[in-house]
Amino acid sequence: MIKKFLISAILVIPILFGCSDKFDISQLGDTHGAGNPGGDTVYVHINPDLVGFNNPQAILVGKEPFIYVCDTDNDRIVMLNTAGAVLGTLSIKKPIAIAQDYRLNLIVCAQFDTLNNSFSAVYKIDLFSVNHIIGNAKLVRILPQSSDFNFPSRKYSAVVAFYDNSYYVARTGPNNSSIYDPDNTILQFVLRPDRSDSLVTSVHNIDALSSGLITANGINCMTSFNKKNLDFIATFNKGVENETAFKAQWFLHYETLSSEGYRSAFSPSDGVPFIQPNRFGAPTGSCIDPTGNIYIADGDSGKDSVFKFNAFGEELQSFGGPDVFSKPSGVAFDQRTLYVLDSKKNMIRRFILSTDLGQ
Repeated sequence: MIKKFLISAILVIPILFGCSDKFDISQLGDTHGAGNPGGDTVYVHINPDLVGFNNPQAILVGKEPFIYVCDTDNDRIVMLNTAGAVLGTLSIKKPIAIAQDYRLNLIVCAQFDTLNNSFSAVYKIDLFSVNHIIGNAKLVRILPQSSDFNFPSRKYSAVVAFYDNSYYVARTGPNNSSIYDPDNTILQFVLRPDRSDSLVTSVHNIDALSSGLITANGINCMTSFNKKNLDFIATFNKGVENETAFKAQWFLHYETLSSEGYRSAFSPSDGVPFIQPNRFGAPTGSCIDPTGNIYIADGDSGKDSVFKFNAFGEELQSFGGPDVFSKPSGVAFDQRTLYVLDSKKNMIRRFILSTDLGQ
C-alpha cells in the first residue's frame, strides 16, 4: 500500500555551480552493480514548490548539475540551479523528453514545423560552446532526416545517453507491419570522429508490438544508470495497441562472443515487486540515484505517485496519491533531493528523506 508521507519543511539548499569543463567519465562505476537494499524512513516536503510551467513533461538533473525542464506548452527548455532559481530558457517547439551526454550536450525530443506539416523531431544542444548560457545555444536538428518526411505519423518519444556519448531515441507510430523498419523501434546513434552524430541502426531483437518484456511498443521515457554499461530503465504508455502489462522495465545489456542485445533484468517468476504485472498504471518518468535506487513517476488516475525500488527490484518508500500529486510526469534526483514534476499542477515539488535533514 502506498504510504502518504507529508511533513512540510522549509530547507535552505546551497546553490551548486556548473563545471568549467566537460564531464569526466572516470567518476562512473564499472558494472551493473546493485544498490542499497536497505529501507529508509519518510519523505519530507521542501517548500516552496517551483512554479511557472505549463504542462511540463520531463525533468533532468544534468551532470553539472543543473536542472532542465521540458516546459512543453510554453515551448521551451527551462534551466534552473539546484536551489530552484531559473538561470535561462531556450525556445523549442513542444519538448517532451530530454537527456544529456558526457560532453554536456542536451538531446531533446520536440517538434519541427514545415510550411505544410508538423513533424516529431530530435535536437542536440551544445551548452559547453556557449558557457552554459542556454539562451545563446543553437538547435541542431538530428531527426527527422530527409527520408523520414515520408512518415509524418512517427513520433520520437524518449531519449537516453550513455557513458560513451552514444544515445538511443525511442520512436513510436501506428505502422508496424515491416520487419525491417517498423514505426516502433529504438534508434542507436554514435559519435563520429568529427563529433557529428551518426545513426547506426535500430537496436536489434526488440519487438515492435510485443505486450511482454523487452519491447519497443509505446516507450515514453528511458533512463541510463550513469555507469559504464548500456543498461536503461524504460516506461511505457497506457492505452496503446497490445499494451504491455510491464510498464516499467529494466533493459539489461548483454554481450557474448556471438551476440549482443537486451534481456529483462527481472522475470515475473522472480516475484519482485518491480516486475509485477500491472504494478504501474501510466508511468511517464524515471530516474536512478547514485546508490542504484529506481524511481518511477506514475500519473495514472488514482495513483499519482512516485514508486521507489532498490536494484534488486524490492519496493522501498512509495508515496503520493491524488492529494499530493496531480499527474506526475517526471522525477529527478540530486544530492539527497527528489524532484517530482507535476504536469497538471504545473510545478516541481521537492522532497528529502527525513534521515537527511540537517546534513
